[in-house]
Amino acid sequence: MISYPYKTHYLALPGNCNIAYADEGAGPGTLLFIHGLANYLPVWRKNIDELRKHYRCIAIDLPGSGLSDQKEHPYGVAFFADTVYQFISAMRLTNVCIVGHSMGGQIAMATVLRYPLCAARMVLCAPAGFERFTALDKTLYYSTLRMFDFMSSDEHSLRSTIENSFYRNSSQGEPMVRELIALMKTYKTSYYRKMIEACIKGMLEEPVYDALHTIQQPTLVIFGRQDALIPNKLLHHTTTEKLAAEAVKKMPHAALLVLPDCGHFVQWEKAAEVNQYIHAFMQQ
Repeated sequence: MISYPYKTHYLALPGNCNIAYADEGAGPGTLLFIHGLANYLPVWRKNIDELRKHYRCIAIDLPGSGLSDQKEHPYGVAFFADTVYQFISAMRLTNVCIVGHSMGGQIAMATVLRYPLCAARMVLCAPAGFERFTALDKTLYYSTLRMFDFMSSDEHSLRSTIENSFYRNSSQGEPMVRELIALMKTYKTSYYRKMIEACIKGMLEEPVYDALHTIQQPTLVIFGRQDALIPNKLLHHTTTEKLAAEAVKKMPHAALLVLPDCGHFVQWEKAAEVNQYIHAFMQQ
């Protein structure tokens, strides 16, 4: 069994959903960390270790990931947004800032769109949801995934995705890869694959882009300039910075930071800077 760097708590939510989470630190605000696809709560360890000095830091394993339950839930962006809202309600959290990475960023936006009063702020680290996909884009995307799945094992796919998420020294993700593969081996393969497929479909078929202008929460968006995953390089021939700027411009209370020499795992590669920016944002 994988041992997390923090004490692991569990919370039973409606729909027979058992959530694993870490709860560290204390302060006037609560940072609620939401990880991305096929990841887990320790992806935030470099941020929690510093920010728990000032805030209550809670990180969850989304259903189907990490140490949370492996069941046939109706996975997708709306399902995860409902889960986040149920977690906030059950824990009676107040003054919440949802911090989401990648798919977790799209989930964060979907959560405040569905439940506008559940959070006071958001921090989005390399969020999904800023790209728009045409019907042809989706067809090509799904075709590419099917071919990749045919030619690659789950372990190889996971390793490849994480390594490509770093701009420099992709080996720094090796401890994460080892832990995630160890966790994967405890899962029922059919459940894991269905979850991954449903999450990818959710990101494509449950967009938030057209509703960005209705988000009222002050929002800090942080991207790495050399993000290799956003935008999708096969489908969208634009830069990360341009894509992010166009989306953030639609949000009435959002600011964008693009960090140089940094990839998709911006909160890991540039942890010190990201922590400083989050702390300053929380003080505003």
